[in-house]
Amino acid sequence: MTVYIDPPTWPGHGRMWSHLVSDVSYEELHLFAAALGVPPRAFERDHYDLPSHRYADAVTAGAVEVSSREVVRLLHVSGLRRPKGRAQTDPSWSWVPRSS
Repeated sequence: MTVYIDPPTWPGHGRMWSHLVSDVSYEELHLFAAALGVPPRAFERDHYDLPSHRYADAVTAGAVEVSSREVVRLLHVSGLRRPKGRAQTDPSWSWVPRSS
C-alpha cells in the first residue's frame, strides 16, 4: 500500500492543509485514512484534506512525501483524478464508513 502526501501549503479555515492520495484505488486511500483516524468528511472527490498538525502522523504511518505537483501527476496517471465540477456518478467518490 502506497499513499502519498504533499506539504501543508494550502490555506483554508485558518490553517494549512495537505492532500493525501493513492495512485492505486480509493479503497486503499480510505483504508489508510481510517487507520489514521481521519474523518470521512475530509474526503473531497479524489483526496483527503489533512491539516498541517497531522502531516507527521501520516508520514509516520507510511505516507510518502511528494510535491503538490507530483500529487496531481499521480492522480492523473492512475486515472483517479476527479476535477471540481464534474458530475459525480461513481459511487466510490463518496465514502461512508462501513460498520464491522
